[in-house]
Amino acid sequence: MYTKTKLAKKEVWVLKKMNSATWFSLIKQAFKIKKNPLPWTKAVCAGSCAAIPSLIGLLTGNLAYGMQAGIGAFTFLYVFNEPYAQRAKKLFWVMIGLSLSVGVGTILAPFPIFSALMLGVIGAVGTFIFGALQIPGPAAIFFILCFSMTSGMPINPALAPVRAGLVLLGGLLSWLIGMAGWLHRPHEPEIRAVKKVYLKLAGYLDSIGTEQLNLARHQAVIQMKDTEDVLKAGYISWRTTDLYKRLILLSNHANDIFLYVMERFPGRKQKMPVEAVKALRGIVGTIDHKMNTRLKFRLPEKMDKDLNELFRKIFDADAIMNEPISKINREITISKRSLGTVFGGVFDKNSIVFISAVRYGVILMIAALAAYSFDFYRSYWIPLSCAAVMLGSTIISTFHRAIQRTFGTIIGILAASIILSAKPQGIFIVFIIFTLTTLTELFIVRNYALAAMFITPNALLIAESSTHLHKISVFASARMVDVIIGCLIGLIGTYLTGRRTASSRLPHVLAKTIRSQMQYLHSLFSAQSQYPSSEQNPAHGKMHTNLTNLKIIYSTALGELSNNRTALESLWPAIHSLEQLGYHLDSCLKNSVRTVLPDESLAQLLLVFEAMANAVERKQSVVKKTVPEITDFPEIHKEVVDLQNALRTK
Repeated sequence: MYTKTKLAKKEVWVLKKMNSATWFSLIKQAFKIKKNPLPWTKAVCAGSCAAIPSLIGLLTGNLAYGMQAGIGAFTFLYVFNEPYAQRAKKLFWVMIGLSLSVGVGTILAPFPIFSALMLGVIGAVGTFIFGALQIPGPAAIFFILCFSMTSGMPINPALAPVRAGLVLLGGLLSWLIGMAGWLHRPHEPEIRAVKKVYLKLAGYLDSIGTEQLNLARHQAVIQMKDTEDVLKAGYISWRTTDLYKRLILLSNHANDIFLYVMERFPGRKQKMPVEAVKALRGIVGTIDHKMNTRLKFRLPEKMDKDLNELFRKIFDADAIMNEPISKINREITISKRSLGTVFGGVFDKNSIVFISAVRYGVILMIAALAAYSFDFYRSYWIPLSCAAVMLGSTIISTFHRAIQRTFGTIIGILAASIILSAKPQGIFIVFIIFTLTTLTELFIVRNYALAAMFITPNALLIAESSTHLHKISVFASARMVDVIIGCLIGLIGTYLTGRRTASSRLPHVLAKTIRSQMQYLHSLFSAQSQYPSSEQNPAHGKMHTNLTNLKIIYSTALGELSNNRTALESLWPAIHSLEQLGYHLDSCLKNSVRTVLPDESLAQLLLVFEAMANAVERKQSVVKKTVPEITDFPEIHKEVVDLQNALRTK
C-alpha cells in the first residue's frame, strides 16, 4: 500500500508537475480514467438494495416510505473484501449509524445552528473511527449525507422515529444481501488472502539473483502482514472451522518458508530452481474449500541440503491442505489488539488520524454554519460538497476531488433536473433508483467525477421527490452554486490547515517509531523482560501503532505542498527498513526459544537506535556505529544495518 512505486507514480508525480507544468496538467490528472475492473456484482447488489425498498413501498401503496427506507441502502456501499465475521459487525454499526443520522437530523432540522454543530461532530467522529480502525471505504460521507438530506425533507421532528426505523429496515436488507455470500463460501476473503501470500512468496523466490529482490521481498512482507490481519479479522471465538484452522496454518507456514529462504539463501547470485517457484504457485491453484487436490511438482535434478529442505517445507504446505486436521500437529493462536489499545494509540496530538478528524469536523461545521446563515435554497448541498471534497487525504487529492465533485455534480444536477421535471411515477422511480445506484458503483472505481454524475440525481430524487418544484431552472442553478461554494470551502480549509501538517510532524514520528522498535527489541532479547505473546507485550502494540501512524503521515506528507520533496523521498528506504524490521521482530515473538543477548550487546544495540532517533529529530545524518550480531536472527542485524545506512544518506 505504501510502496515507493505507487507513491512516486501518484502524489509525488503530481507535485513535480505543479512546479514544471501548467495547472492544466493537474486538472487533466483529475479526470484520468483508471483501468480498474468494473465491479458488476457489487454494483447490481447495491442497486438492488436501493430499489427493493422503493418497490415494496410502491406495492404497499406508500412509495415515499419505501424511498426513505432506500436510504438504508447506503449500508451496502461499505461492503469490501473483508472477512464475513468483520463485515457483519461493520455493516451492523453502519446501518445503526445511518439510522441515527436520519433520526437526529430530523429532530434538529428546525434548529440550523445546532444542526450545523452536530454535522461537524458526525464528520469528526466518523472520520476518526474509520481512520483509527483503518477501514477502507467512504468513511463518514454517507452519515453526513443522511443527516443533511433530512433538511431537504418536510420538517417534522415527530417523524424522527418513523424515518429512522425505515432507514434501519433498509439497512437490514443491505446487511442480508451483503452477508449472502457467507452461505456459499464463508471463508472466501481469507482464502483469497492466503492465495496472495503464496503468490507473493513465489514472486520473492523468483526474484532471488535479480535486481527486483528488495522490492519483491518487501511486497511479500506487506502481503504476509495484510493476510495476518485478514485472518485475525475473520476469527470468531465461539466458532472455529477446520478450514479456518488450515488457512491460519498455511499463513504461518508461508512465514516459515520466507524466513527459511532469507536465512539459507542470503546474497544468492544465481536464480532459484524454477521447480521451486512453480511448486509455490501450484499451492495457490490447489487451495479451495474442499482442500482435496494434491500438489504435483517436479524436483530439480541437482539439489543440496538447503534446497532439499525447502522442497520439504513446500510439501508440508500441501499436507496442511489435505491431511486430516487431527494429524497436523500444530497449535493455533490468535492474538488481537483490543479496541481500547487501537483508539488509545491514535488519540494523540501527533496522530494524523486525530488531527485529520478534528480538521474535517471543524471545516465541515464552518461550511454548515455558512450555509445556514445565508438564504441559500436547500443549503445542505454546501456542507455535503465540502465533506465530499475533504475525503482527499492530501491537498493534491483534495484539489482533485474538488474538480471531480464540481464537474460531476453539475452534470448530475442537470440530469436530476430533467428527471424531476418529467415527474416520474410508480415503477419508473424504482427503475431510475436501481439504474443510478448501479452506475454509481460501477464507475466510482474508474473516476469520482463519473460517479458524482449518478450520485447527485439519485440523492436528489430521494430527498426532493416529495417537493413540488415550480421552476427547474431556479432549482438547478441553486444546486450548482451550492456545490461550488461547498467545494471552495473544503479546498480553502484543507489548504490553510493541512498543507504542511504531516511533513512538519514526520521527524518526530519517525524518531518515535525508531525508539518504540528499540523498546520492542529490548523486550524480546533481554533476560529481565520476556513476554510469551504479543498480547502481553506492551512494546508490541506501541511499535505497531507508531509504525502505522508513520506510514500514514509519510504518504500524506508526499502529497502536501512542500518544498522538501527530495528530502521526503529520500526517507523511503528508512521507512522500508522499519517495516521489514517490525516484521522480523514479530517473527521472533512467535519463536518460543529466543536468544538472550549479553548486556554489552544489548547496550550497543540501544545506543545504535537512540543515535538514529536523535539524528532524525535534529535532521542530521546518522553516524555509523557497530551493530552487534543476534544469534539465530541474522535478518534483524541486516535490517538494523540497512536502517542505519538509509538514515546516513537521507
